[in-house]
Amino acid sequence: MTTTVERERVRASARRTWWPDGLEAAIWVAAAIGVALMLRSGGLQIAAPVDLVYTLGRALGIVAAVLMLAQVLLVSRAPYIEQSVGHDRTTALHTRLGTWAIVLMLMHASIITGMSAYYDGRGLLDQAVTTFTSAWYLAAAQIALTAFFAVLATSIAIVRRRLRYESWHVVHLLVYIGIAGAVPHQFLEGSTFRDGGAAWWFWFALYTFAFGSLLVFRFAVPLWRLARHDPRVSEVTPLPDGSVSITVTGRDMDALGAKPGQFMLWRFLDSARWREAHPFSLSAKPTSTSLRLTVRPSGDFTRQLASLAPGTRVAAEGPLGIFTHSARQGHGLVLVAAGIGITPIRAMLEECDDSEPCTVIVRASGTADSPLLDEVEELVERAGASLHVLHGPRGDSWTPRDAPGGLADLVEGVGGRDVFICGPLAWADAVEADALACGVPRAAVHRERFAW
Repeated sequence: MTTTVERERVRASARRTWWPDGLEAAIWVAAAIGVALMLRSGGLQIAAPVDLVYTLGRALGIVAAVLMLAQVLLVSRAPYIEQSVGHDRTTALHTRLGTWAIVLMLMHASIITGMSAYYDGRGLLDQAVTTFTSAWYLAAAQIALTAFFAVLATSIAIVRRRLRYESWHVVHLLVYIGIAGAVPHQFLEGSTFRDGGAAWWFWFALYTFAFGSLLVFRFAVPLWRLARHDPRVSEVTPLPDGSVSITVTGRDMDALGAKPGQFMLWRFLDSARWREAHPFSLSAKPTSTSLRLTVRPSGDFTRQLASLAPGTRVAAEGPLGIFTHSARQGHGLVLVAAGIGITPIRAMLEECDDSEPCTVIVRASGTADSPLLDEVEELVERAGASLHVLHGPRGDSWTPRDAPGGLADLVEGVGGRDVFICGPLAWADAVEADALACGVPRAAVHRERFAW
């Protein structure tokens, strides 16, 4: 029998499915409005068929500008996006629209340069040099184009896999330089922007909203929290598997609104680490005075965290993600984790009790490779849940080679439960496929991808 709580969960889940589509639709509607305003301001002046190509180039620039502003908004950590759409879907949308933005920007520049050369009777190189030297804002736009091309080149999957995260991140910051270089020529060169009126206010509103969100939620809010809560590292605890748990304490930490299952972007403000912010999940339920994260060494940054000194100040962005109990829609749940993916699962267990069935599945190569397993065992017993610890070498599926099977073999009635999955990407894909094959609704399969 469906309870009132479960019916509300289903309704809430249905509402959430509208947010990602609605957000993307709003972006494309803004692009359409921008093109319409360009045409209304005289952008469709056709003296010869070839003029259509020039108009197309202008329209592509308009669409590219809207998509580029969408990138700024999507990386702003604005809670009205992160807590409704979710970080993984926001990241996927950012990646997809970002690629289109840069491709359209390159097409816009190529068409406008080519058509200007045609109208003026110049060669392409001569036209490019003339444009660069004619006005500072056109020179800035060409420099911006170079920055966008560098970002696109390093975002190609085969290139990105060869780059360290830190190197890729530095290159990706060129997007901000590119946007800053492109803005002046939009307002000073194009009549759509320069002549004022509805178009000018439309673009002013877009720029203000996008960059305002970025400044508020990426800079002002973290600085305000740093002053108000004074978060500092209070304890650094090495674990047997090589991971390290870091406890951060401060004033009124519950005011941050963090929930078990969420993650934050952590920046440790000492001389070695202040330049970098990295995403780590909460590994314990937040309290009024503390937050805890648990990190496994996997790169230069994470390997150095064991040397954090107590008292180090911490700037944190978030909380981020919707990998929480509030995303549930069914009766009962299954928590599936591998490796350091146990951290949000362990935190979520603190809010479980025996009122609904709960099964926890932990996958690791061996006991020494299972961080926080002792805490998970204690919480499972307290919540009256079931625990399956799957140790052993990899097989053909997400389970160990010597223990083939799947969710249906481990969880009775899995099709009616919510399934939360956290672990390496390929492994989590296999668990998700298994859950769907068992009849779990897609909306009841929950993941949070830390993509870059």
